[in-house]
Amino acid sequence: MNTHYRDTRKIDPTRGATLGDNTPNDADRIEIGPTQLAFAEWAAAGLELPDLQAMRAYRHQRLTQHVVDRGYGGILMFDPLNIRYATDSTNMQLWNTHNPFRAVLVCADGYMVMWDYKNSPFLSTFNPLVNEQRSGASMFYFAKGDQVDAAADDFIPEIIDLLREHSGGNLRLGVDKIMVPGYRALIAGGVEVMEGEELTEKARSIKGPDEIKAMRCANHSCETAVRLMEDFARENVGNGKTSEDDIWAVLHAENIRRGGEWIETRLLASGPRTNPWFQECGPRITQPNEIISFDTDLIGSYGICIDISRSWWIGPQKPRPDMIYAMQHSVEHIMTNMDMLKPGVMIPDLTANTHVLDDKFQAQKYGCLMHGVGLCDEWPLVAYPDKAVPGSFDYPIEPGMVLCVEAAVGEVGGDFTIKLEDQVLITEDGYENLTTYPFDDALMGR
Repeated sequence: MNTHYRDTRKIDPTRGATLGDNTPNDADRIEIGPTQLAFAEWAAAGLELPDLQAMRAYRHQRLTQHVVDRGYGGILMFDPLNIRYATDSTNMQLWNTHNPFRAVLVCADGYMVMWDYKNSPFLSTFNPLVNEQRSGASMFYFAKGDQVDAAADDFIPEIIDLLREHSGGNLRLGVDKIMVPGYRALIAGGVEVMEGEELTEKARSIKGPDEIKAMRCANHSCETAVRLMEDFARENVGNGKTSEDDIWAVLHAENIRRGGEWIETRLLASGPRTNPWFQECGPRITQPNEIISFDTDLIGSYGICIDISRSWWIGPQKPRPDMIYAMQHSVEHIMTNMDMLKPGVMIPDLTANTHVLDDKFQAQKYGCLMHGVGLCDEWPLVAYPDKAVPGSFDYPIEPGMVLCVEAAVGEVGGDFTIKLEDQVLITEDGYENLTTYPFDDALMGR
Protein backbone atom coordinates (compact mmCIF):
# COMPACT_ATOMS: atom_id res chain seq x y z
CA MET A 1 0.00 0.00 0.00
CA ASN A 2 1.29 3.46 -0.88
CA THR A 3 1.78 6.00 1.94
CA HIS A 4 0.72 9.50 0.93
CA TYR A 5 1.81 12.78 2.44
CA ARG A 6 -1.80 13.48 3.33
CA ASP A 7 -1.71 10.40 5.56
CA THR A 8 1.41 11.47 7.45
CA ARG A 9 0.14 15.07 7.54
CA LYS A 10 3.43 16.70 6.72
CA ILE A 11 3.61 20.45 7.20
CA ASP A 12 5.81 20.84 4.14
CA PRO A 13 6.22 17.64 2.08
CA THR A 14 9.16 19.10 0.16
CA ARG A 15 11.30 19.22 3.32
CA GLY A 16 11.34 15.49 4.03
CA ALA A 17 11.38 14.12 7.57
CA THR A 18 12.36 17.32 9.41
CA LEU A 19 11.49 20.99 9.30
CA GLY A 20 14.01 23.77 9.04
CA ASP A 21 14.28 23.98 12.83
CA ASN A 22 15.31 20.28 13.00
CA THR A 23 12.03 19.05 14.45
CA PRO A 24 9.75 16.36 12.95
CA ASN A 25 7.89 17.44 9.83
CA ASP A 26 4.59 16.53 11.42
CA ALA A 27 1.59 18.79 11.99
CA ASP A 28 0.80 16.69 15.07
CA ARG A 29 4.03 17.53 16.88
CA ILE A 30 3.75 17.20 20.66
CA GLU A 31 5.69 20.30 21.61
CA ILE A 32 4.28 23.75 20.92
CA GLY A 33 5.79 25.08 17.73
CA PRO A 34 5.47 27.73 15.01
CA THR A 35 2.64 27.60 12.51
CA GLN A 36 2.81 27.44 8.74
CA LEU A 37 2.02 31.16 8.70
CA ALA A 38 5.06 31.89 10.87
CA PHE A 39 7.37 29.69 8.82
CA ALA A 40 6.22 31.37 5.60
CA GLU A 41 6.72 34.88 7.00
CA TRP A 42 10.18 34.03 8.33
CA ALA A 43 11.19 32.54 4.98
CA ALA A 44 9.99 35.67 3.18
CA ALA A 45 12.04 37.78 5.62
CA GLY A 46 15.15 35.67 5.02
CA LEU A 47 15.41 34.59 8.66
CA GLU A 48 17.51 31.58 9.62
CA LEU A 49 15.63 29.08 11.78
CA PRO A 50 17.06 27.77 15.04
CA ASP A 51 18.16 24.16 15.36
CA LEU A 52 15.96 23.15 18.28
CA GLN A 53 17.93 19.99 19.01
CA ALA A 54 21.10 22.08 19.35
CA MET A 55 19.26 24.72 21.41
CA ARG A 56 18.01 22.08 23.85
CA ALA A 57 21.49 20.58 24.18
CA TYR A 58 22.96 24.03 24.85
CA ARG A 59 20.45 24.71 27.62
CA HIS A 60 21.03 21.29 29.17
CA GLN A 61 24.79 21.88 29.15
CA ARG A 62 24.35 25.33 30.75
CA LEU A 63 22.24 23.98 33.60
CA THR A 64 24.52 21.01 34.25
CA GLN A 65 27.66 23.15 34.22
CA HIS A 66 26.14 25.65 36.64
CA VAL A 67 25.25 22.77 38.99
CA VAL A 68 28.81 21.45 38.84
CA ASP A 69 30.41 24.88 39.22
CA ARG A 70 28.53 25.46 42.49
CA GLY A 71 29.32 22.04 43.90
CA TYR A 72 25.64 21.08 43.99
CA GLY A 73 24.28 17.59 43.55
CA GLY A 74 21.51 18.89 41.32
CA ILE A 75 18.92 21.54 40.61
CA LEU A 76 15.23 20.91 41.36
CA MET A 77 12.89 23.19 39.41
CA PHE A 78 9.18 23.91 39.76
CA ASP A 79 8.99 27.27 37.94
CA PRO A 80 7.28 26.55 34.59
CA LEU A 81 9.75 28.77 32.73
CA ASN A 82 12.72 26.93 34.24
CA ILE A 83 11.08 23.65 33.27
CA ARG A 84 10.62 24.99 29.74
CA TYR A 85 14.29 25.95 29.66
CA ALA A 86 15.41 22.52 30.87
CA THR A 87 13.09 20.36 28.78
CA ASP A 88 11.51 22.62 26.13
CA SER A 89 8.20 21.05 27.14
CA THR A 90 5.01 22.73 28.28
CA ASN A 91 1.86 21.66 30.08
CA MET A 92 -0.86 24.13 31.02
CA GLN A 93 1.77 26.79 31.69
CA LEU A 94 -0.34 29.48 33.35
CA TRP A 95 -2.33 26.99 35.43
CA ASN A 96 0.94 25.45 36.52
CA THR A 97 2.23 28.80 37.80
CA HIS A 98 -0.26 28.69 40.69
CA ASN A 99 -0.76 24.92 40.88
CA PRO A 100 2.80 23.52 40.74
CA PHE A 101 2.27 19.94 39.59
CA ARG A 102 5.39 19.71 37.38
CA ALA A 103 9.01 19.39 38.48
CA VAL A 104 12.38 18.67 36.89
CA LEU A 105 15.59 17.45 38.49
CA VAL A 106 18.90 17.88 36.68
CA CYS A 107 21.68 15.99 38.47
CA ALA A 108 25.37 16.83 38.46
CA ASP A 109 26.02 14.12 35.85
CA GLY A 110 23.33 15.63 33.57
CA TYR A 111 20.70 12.98 34.30
CA MET A 112 17.29 14.63 33.96
CA VAL A 113 13.94 13.47 35.35
CA MET A 114 10.59 15.11 34.57
CA TRP A 115 7.59 14.83 36.89
CA ASP A 116 4.40 15.69 35.02
CA TYR A 117 0.66 15.26 35.31
CA LYS A 118 0.01 11.54 35.63
CA ASN A 119 -1.95 11.36 32.36
CA SER A 120 0.58 13.24 30.23
CA PRO A 121 4.09 11.78 30.54
CA PHE A 122 4.34 11.89 26.74
CA LEU A 123 4.64 15.70 26.73
CA SER A 124 8.43 15.59 27.11
CA THR A 125 9.30 12.32 25.36
CA PHE A 126 10.22 14.20 22.18
CA ASN A 127 13.36 15.43 23.96
CA PRO A 128 15.91 12.61 24.41
CA LEU A 129 17.75 14.70 27.03
CA VAL A 130 14.88 13.94 29.44
CA ASN A 131 15.91 10.54 30.75
CA GLU A 132 12.75 9.67 32.69
CA GLN A 133 9.12 10.74 32.92
CA ARG A 134 7.42 10.32 36.29
CA SER A 135 4.44 11.79 38.19
CA GLY A 136 3.74 12.78 41.77
CA ALA A 137 5.28 16.23 42.31
CA SER A 138 2.03 17.94 43.38
CA MET A 139 2.29 19.32 46.91
CA PHE A 140 -0.29 22.12 46.80
CA TYR A 141 -3.37 22.23 48.98
CA PHE A 142 -5.99 22.24 46.22
CA ALA A 143 -4.76 18.87 44.94
CA LYS A 144 -3.73 17.16 48.20
CA GLY A 145 -5.84 18.81 50.89
CA ASP A 146 -4.87 17.82 54.41
CA GLN A 147 -2.46 15.20 53.06
CA VAL A 148 0.07 17.63 51.60
CA ASP A 149 2.69 16.44 54.08
CA ALA A 150 2.15 12.84 53.00
CA ALA A 151 2.48 13.86 49.35
CA ALA A 152 5.80 15.53 50.12
CA ASP A 153 6.96 12.49 52.09
CA ASP A 154 6.31 10.36 48.99
CA PHE A 155 7.98 12.72 46.51
CA ILE A 156 11.14 13.89 48.27
CA PRO A 157 12.70 10.40 48.78
CA GLU A 158 12.71 10.06 44.99
CA ILE A 159 14.86 13.19 44.78
CA ILE A 160 17.26 11.92 47.43
CA ASP A 161 17.59 8.52 45.74
CA LEU A 162 18.38 10.16 42.40
CA LEU A 163 21.02 12.39 43.99
CA ARG A 164 22.65 9.35 45.56
CA GLU A 165 22.64 7.51 42.24
CA HIS A 166 23.71 10.34 39.92
CA SER A 167 25.50 12.87 42.11
CA GLY A 168 27.65 10.67 44.33
CA GLY A 169 25.36 11.26 47.29
CA ASN A 170 25.89 15.04 47.18
CA LEU A 171 22.79 16.38 48.94
CA ARG A 172 23.50 20.06 48.28
CA LEU A 173 20.47 20.76 46.12
CA GLY A 174 19.52 23.97 44.34
CA VAL A 175 15.77 24.59 44.45
CA ASP A 176 13.99 27.42 42.64
CA LYS A 177 10.44 27.40 44.07
CA ILE A 178 8.88 24.72 46.26
CA MET A 179 5.79 24.37 48.43
CA VAL A 180 6.39 24.52 52.19
CA PRO A 181 5.71 20.78 52.82
CA GLY A 182 8.29 19.89 50.18
CA TYR A 183 10.88 22.19 51.71
CA ARG A 184 10.32 20.69 55.16
CA ALA A 185 10.63 17.16 53.75
CA LEU A 186 13.92 18.04 52.04
CA ILE A 187 15.36 19.37 55.30
CA ALA A 188 14.12 16.33 57.22
CA GLY A 189 15.80 14.10 54.65
CA GLY A 190 19.16 15.71 55.23
CA VAL A 191 19.20 17.79 52.06
CA GLU A 192 21.07 21.10 52.17
CA VAL A 193 18.71 23.38 50.24
CA MET A 194 20.57 25.96 48.16
CA GLU A 195 19.35 29.01 46.22
CA GLY A 196 18.28 27.52 42.90
CA GLU A 197 16.76 30.64 41.36
CA GLU A 198 20.18 32.31 41.31
CA LEU A 199 21.51 29.31 39.38
CA THR A 200 18.72 29.21 36.80
CA GLU A 201 18.71 32.96 36.22
CA LYS A 202 22.46 32.99 35.61
CA ALA A 203 22.26 29.93 33.33
CA ARG A 204 19.47 31.47 31.26
CA SER A 205 21.11 34.90 30.99
CA ILE A 206 23.55 33.97 28.20
CA LYS A 207 21.74 33.01 25.01
CA GLY A 208 23.26 30.47 22.65
CA PRO A 209 23.35 30.87 18.85
CA ASP A 210 20.10 28.99 18.29
CA GLU A 211 18.29 30.83 21.08
CA ILE A 212 19.24 34.07 19.33
CA LYS A 213 17.90 32.73 16.03
CA ALA A 214 14.69 31.74 17.79
CA MET A 215 14.45 35.23 19.28
CA ARG A 216 14.87 36.84 15.86
CA CYS A 217 12.01 34.72 14.54
CA ALA A 218 9.83 35.45 17.56
CA ASN A 219 10.59 39.16 17.24
CA HIS A 220 9.53 39.17 13.59
CA SER A 221 6.23 37.53 14.51
CA CYS A 222 5.65 39.92 17.40
CA GLU A 223 6.36 43.01 15.30
CA THR A 224 4.08 41.65 12.56
CA ALA A 225 1.31 41.26 15.14
CA VAL A 226 1.97 44.75 16.52
CA ARG A 227 1.68 46.18 12.99
CA LEU A 228 -1.71 44.50 12.57
CA MET A 229 -2.77 45.87 15.96
CA GLU A 230 -1.71 49.37 14.92
CA ASP A 231 -3.55 49.07 11.60
CA PHE A 232 -6.69 48.01 13.47
CA ALA A 233 -6.37 50.89 15.92
CA ARG A 234 -5.88 53.51 13.23
CA GLU A 235 -8.84 52.20 11.27
CA ASN A 236 -11.25 51.86 14.18
CA VAL A 237 -10.40 54.34 16.95
CA GLY A 238 -12.99 57.10 16.93
CA ASN A 239 -15.85 54.98 15.62
CA GLY A 240 -17.56 55.16 19.00
CA LYS A 241 -17.39 51.45 19.78
CA THR A 242 -13.74 50.27 19.71
CA SER A 243 -12.41 49.63 23.20
CA GLU A 244 -8.90 49.19 24.53
CA ASP A 245 -9.69 45.49 24.86
CA ASP A 246 -10.66 45.30 21.18
CA ILE A 247 -7.24 46.65 20.21
CA TRP A 248 -5.34 44.42 22.65
CA ALA A 249 -7.22 41.35 21.41
CA VAL A 250 -5.61 41.74 17.99
CA LEU A 251 -2.14 41.21 19.47
CA HIS A 252 -3.31 38.10 21.33
CA ALA A 253 -4.94 36.59 18.26
CA GLU A 254 -2.06 37.28 15.90
CA ASN A 255 0.45 35.93 18.43
CA ILE A 256 -1.45 32.64 18.68
CA ARG A 257 -1.82 32.43 14.89
CA ARG A 258 1.98 32.30 14.63
CA GLY A 259 2.53 29.72 17.36
CA GLY A 260 3.01 32.20 20.18
CA GLU A 261 1.81 31.26 23.63
CA TRP A 262 0.50 34.01 25.90
CA ILE A 263 0.90 37.62 27.02
CA GLU A 264 2.00 38.18 30.60
CA THR A 265 0.23 41.48 31.24
CA ARG A 266 -2.59 43.70 29.92
CA LEU A 267 -0.52 46.86 29.54
CA LEU A 268 -2.34 48.86 26.89
CA ALA A 269 -4.10 52.09 27.77
CA SER A 270 -5.54 55.05 25.91
CA GLY A 271 -5.71 58.79 26.49
CA PRO A 272 -5.73 59.84 30.16
CA ARG A 273 -5.62 56.18 31.27
CA THR A 274 -1.98 56.05 30.16
CA ASN A 275 -1.14 58.25 33.17
CA PRO A 276 -0.14 56.96 35.62
CA TRP A 277 1.38 54.05 33.73
CA PHE A 278 0.45 50.44 34.66
CA GLN A 279 -3.31 50.79 34.30
CA GLU A 280 -4.38 47.64 32.47
CA CYS A 281 -6.53 47.74 29.37
CA GLY A 282 -10.26 47.58 29.75
CA PRO A 283 -13.60 48.57 28.26
CA ARG A 284 -12.87 52.28 27.77
CA ILE A 285 -13.98 53.37 24.30
CA THR A 286 -10.97 54.87 22.57
CA GLN A 287 -11.18 58.42 21.30
CA PRO A 288 -9.54 60.29 18.41
CA ASN A 289 -6.72 62.73 19.13
CA GLU A 290 -5.29 60.67 21.97
CA ILE A 291 -2.22 58.60 22.72
CA ILE A 292 -2.30 54.81 22.94
CA SER A 293 0.62 53.29 24.83
CA PHE A 294 1.37 49.60 25.33
CA ASP A 295 3.97 47.07 26.47
CA THR A 296 3.83 43.69 24.70
CA ASP A 297 5.22 41.40 27.47
CA LEU A 298 4.55 38.73 24.87
CA ILE A 299 5.57 35.07 25.06
CA GLY A 300 5.84 34.26 21.39
CA SER A 301 7.11 31.58 19.05
CA TYR A 302 9.42 28.99 20.62
CA GLY A 303 8.37 30.33 24.03
CA ILE A 304 10.61 33.39 23.58
CA CYS A 305 9.60 36.65 25.25
CA ILE A 306 9.46 39.76 23.06
CA ASP A 307 9.09 42.74 25.35
CA ILE A 308 8.75 45.98 23.42
CA SER A 309 6.74 49.15 23.99
CA ARG A 310 5.44 51.92 21.78
CA SER A 311 3.17 54.97 21.99
CA TRP A 312 0.95 55.97 19.06
CA TRP A 313 -0.85 59.20 18.33
CA ILE A 314 -4.26 58.59 16.76
CA GLY A 315 -5.33 61.85 15.05
CA PRO A 316 -6.58 63.42 12.87
CA GLN A 317 -5.29 66.50 14.69
CA LYS A 318 -1.61 66.89 15.52
CA PRO A 319 -0.29 66.05 19.00
CA ARG A 320 0.43 68.88 21.41
CA PRO A 321 4.00 70.24 21.71
CA ASP A 322 4.37 68.78 25.23
CA MET A 323 3.55 65.32 23.86
CA ILE A 324 6.13 65.68 21.10
CA TYR A 325 8.74 66.82 23.59
CA ALA A 326 8.02 63.89 25.91
CA MET A 327 8.31 61.46 23.01
CA GLN A 328 11.59 62.92 21.80
CA HIS A 329 12.91 62.93 25.38
CA SER A 330 11.91 59.25 25.75
CA VAL A 331 13.72 58.28 22.56
CA GLU A 332 16.81 60.17 23.69
CA HIS A 333 16.62 58.34 27.03
CA ILE A 334 16.56 54.78 25.67
CA MET A 335 19.01 55.45 22.84
CA THR A 336 21.55 57.17 25.09
CA ASN A 337 21.32 54.35 27.62
CA MET A 338 21.56 51.76 24.87
CA ASP A 339 24.82 53.27 23.67
CA MET A 340 26.43 52.36 27.01
CA LEU A 341 25.97 48.65 26.32
CA LYS A 342 29.02 46.54 25.54
CA PRO A 343 30.74 43.52 27.08
CA GLY A 344 32.60 44.20 30.31
CA VAL A 345 30.55 47.20 31.43
CA MET A 346 29.54 46.74 35.06
CA ILE A 347 25.83 46.96 35.80
CA PRO A 348 26.31 49.58 38.56
CA ASP A 349 28.11 51.75 35.98
CA LEU A 350 25.04 51.62 33.74
CA THR A 351 23.03 52.87 36.70
CA ALA A 352 25.50 55.62 37.58
CA ASN A 353 25.84 56.89 34.00
CA THR A 354 22.21 56.75 32.93
CA HIS A 355 20.66 59.49 30.85
CA VAL A 356 18.79 61.66 33.34
CA LEU A 357 15.12 62.37 32.71
CA ASP A 358 13.78 65.87 33.33
CA ASP A 359 12.78 66.58 36.93
CA LYS A 360 9.11 66.70 36.00
CA PHE A 361 9.27 63.08 34.78
CA GLN A 362 11.24 61.63 37.71
CA ALA A 363 8.34 60.74 40.00
CA GLN A 364 6.67 58.50 37.42
CA LYS A 365 9.69 57.05 35.63
CA TYR A 366 9.75 53.35 34.93
CA GLY A 367 10.66 50.81 37.61
CA CYS A 368 14.02 50.04 35.99
CA LEU A 369 16.04 51.38 33.11
CA MET A 370 16.92 47.92 31.71
CA HIS A 371 16.23 44.24 32.42
CA GLY A 372 17.19 40.89 30.96
CA VAL A 373 14.83 38.90 28.76
CA GLY A 374 14.67 35.37 27.39
CA LEU A 375 11.73 33.07 28.12
CA CYS A 376 10.30 35.94 30.19
CA ASP A 377 11.67 38.99 31.99
CA GLU A 378 14.95 37.67 33.42
CA TRP A 379 18.08 38.57 35.38
CA PRO A 380 19.70 41.06 35.48
CA LEU A 381 17.85 44.23 36.42
CA VAL A 382 19.49 47.62 35.91
CA ALA A 383 18.03 50.07 38.41
CA TYR A 384 17.80 53.84 38.35
CA PRO A 385 20.25 55.50 40.77
CA ASP A 386 17.59 56.31 43.37
CA LYS A 387 16.36 52.70 43.38
CA ALA A 388 19.68 50.84 43.21
CA VAL A 389 20.62 48.60 46.14
CA PRO A 390 24.41 48.31 46.53
CA GLY A 391 25.71 44.78 46.01
CA SER A 392 22.62 43.49 44.22
CA PHE A 393 23.98 43.43 40.67
CA ASP A 394 27.77 43.70 40.78
CA TYR A 395 28.27 41.86 37.51
CA PRO A 396 29.52 42.73 34.02
CA ILE A 397 27.47 42.72 30.86
CA GLU A 398 28.42 39.70 28.74
CA PRO A 399 28.01 38.72 25.08
CA GLY A 400 24.83 36.72 24.59
CA MET A 401 22.81 38.68 27.13
CA VAL A 402 19.63 40.31 25.88
CA LEU A 403 18.44 43.45 27.65
CA CYS A 404 15.27 45.48 27.30
CA VAL A 405 15.92 49.23 27.52
CA GLU A 406 12.93 51.11 28.96
CA ALA A 407 11.36 54.54 29.32
CA ALA A 408 8.09 55.75 30.81
CA VAL A 409 7.72 59.52 30.56
CA GLY A 410 4.75 61.35 32.02
CA GLU A 411 4.13 64.05 34.60
CA VAL A 412 2.25 63.56 37.86
CA GLY A 413 -1.33 64.62 37.17
CA GLY A 414 -0.76 64.64 33.42
CA ASP A 415 -3.08 63.23 30.78
CA PHE A 416 -0.60 61.00 28.94
CA THR A 417 2.46 58.77 29.33
CA ILE A 418 4.94 57.88 26.62
CA LYS A 419 6.07 54.24 26.95
CA LEU A 420 9.03 53.00 24.89
CA GLU A 421 11.11 49.81 25.09
CA ASP A 422 13.56 48.09 22.74
CA GLN A 423 15.07 44.60 23.00
CA VAL A 424 18.87 44.58 22.60
CA LEU A 425 21.39 41.76 22.06
CA ILE A 426 24.87 42.16 23.56
CA THR A 427 27.46 41.21 20.92
CA GLU A 428 31.19 40.55 21.18
CA ASP A 429 32.04 44.21 20.63
CA GLY A 430 28.88 46.15 21.42
CA TYR A 431 25.17 45.63 20.89
CA GLU A 432 22.52 45.00 18.25
CA ASN A 433 19.06 46.47 18.62
CA LEU A 434 16.74 43.60 17.67
CA THR A 435 13.69 45.89 17.69
CA THR A 436 12.92 47.40 14.30
CA TYR A 437 9.41 48.75 14.93
CA PRO A 438 9.37 52.50 14.13
CA PHE A 439 8.58 55.32 16.49
CA ASP A 440 5.36 57.17 15.79
CA ASP A 441 6.00 59.93 13.24
CA ALA A 442 3.45 62.37 14.63
CA LEU A 443 4.77 62.09 18.19
CA MET A 444 8.31 62.50 16.88
CA GLY A 445 7.21 65.81 15.35
CA ARG A 446 7.72 64.65 11.77
